[in-house]
Amino acid sequence: MYKSRVIGVASAAALTIGLIGAAAAPAVAATGPETSYLVLAPQGKSVAKAEARVAAAGGTVVASYGQIGVLVVRSTNTAFATAVAGAGVQSVASTDGLGTTLVDDEESVALDASAVEAAGDPTGEQYWNLQWDMQQIDVDQAHEITTGDPSVVVGVLDSGIDATHPDLATQVAKDQSASCIGGVVDTAESAWSPSTSDHGTHVAGTIAAAINGVGIVGVAPGVKVASVKVVNDDGFIFPEAAICGYLWAADHDMPVTNNSYFIDPWEFNCVNDPRQRPVWQAVQRALAYSTAQGTLTVASAGNSNVDLQHKFVDSASPNDGSYPVEDRTITGACRDLPAEAPGVVTVSAVGPTELKSYYSSYGLGVVDVTAPGGDTRFRTGGATSTPSDGVLSTIYPGGKWGYKQGTSMAGPHVAGVAALAVSAHPGMKPGALASLLERTSEALPCPVGVYEPRPGYPAVCTGGERNGFYGAGNINALNVVQ
Repeated sequence: MYKSRVIGVASAAALTIGLIGAAAAPAVAATGPETSYLVLAPQGKSVAKAEARVAAAGGTVVASYGQIGVLVVRSTNTAFATAVAGAGVQSVASTDGLGTTLVDDEESVALDASAVEAAGDPTGEQYWNLQWDMQQIDVDQAHEITTGDPSVVVGVLDSGIDATHPDLATQVAKDQSASCIGGVVDTAESAWSPSTSDHGTHVAGTIAAAINGVGIVGVAPGVKVASVKVVNDDGFIFPEAAICGYLWAADHDMPVTNNSYFIDPWEFNCVNDPRQRPVWQAVQRALAYSTAQGTLTVASAGNSNVDLQHKFVDSASPNDGSYPVEDRTITGACRDLPAEAPGVVTVSAVGPTELKSYYSSYGLGVVDVTAPGGDTRFRTGGATSTPSDGVLSTIYPGGKWGYKQGTSMAGPHVAGVAALAVSAHPGMKPGALASLLERTSEALPCPVGVYEPRPGYPAVCTGGERNGFYGAGNINALNVVQ
């Protein structure tokens, strides 16, 4: 999880749209600070004309994704968005300011190793007895059949992975790791390693922490993880970085990626809003390409306790303080990205009691499955909750372990189970893999009436065996490998 409302809502900036027309670049261009843009060529067309218009408008192409007709551009021309419009350019959007800091908040509780060791089990994997999440989804029984194939690599699009952590040192596919910061690929280990956040390291441990007698065990300890860094050192998530990450993972044969962030300045991206449409289009193209290449995208539903099926008002975006907050009426044309994009497996969160975590967003027809994400505020019968009701995994720096909670913690359980499924059933395509995850999940019933485990977080579950809180049910590692 990233922020208390959502998993990393991209913060505010009004997108500058270049209208398609025949306007030529101005004879004298006003100069301002360097600004980043996404420039989209018409769908399925060459980017050559768009590249020429970028140069004529005083821009520099820093990354060209011809696979999907998207350019990442920088320019100091204050009129760039207008000047670049014309033949070969479908739309353009400034991405400066799009991103919200990736921070631990009240939804996260991280403990260092000394605090965990007091309760640890010295036999087997050191802290297995604290991994209620793995036991809930039958990981130990699944491992009797397979721990995963080392040729399977899961892309972790996040803040970087600490490849020196004792539970991850043998698990990171360094040759398939890269930074996508700025939308530009950098394969240096220093570029894709974490520097300010342990979020990606925690996610990676849940997926693939090694069986080595130390610390914890991941869902699929036999597979590898690749660090695809999309969160910069200031904690911001920009659309061009996410797009770069999708394409990098797809072009490097990763069958699964885990995604725990939002990539738009508003919580809901509306395709009918001209400020937001270019980002929507670029992301949709990247995700469609990724699916076509054989990559399944797993995304977290968010920590806003929002019914994603019935959303009518967005009154808290943009949220970085730089721009006035808008009170927008939203429709079915508005979606969270990537969680509500077509072809994405969307994951809600449950706690140790297999009830919806109080913070988890939900929605019938939106949530596909649920998974352990932690719930440190609630236990059935009113028992006092503890940090151990969060999810224990690897943290950074210093080779420690700690607790976090959020749908960001639920998502990697699903990504890990997907990796086990691909290992047990090689060659499975994204659609078939998504279907298998749903068919093998353990159905959970809707709570009766208004569900409010924490004051101020009411929710109502709709649906039957497949419902808005849990989708098809709680993911199950044993079922997918049998």
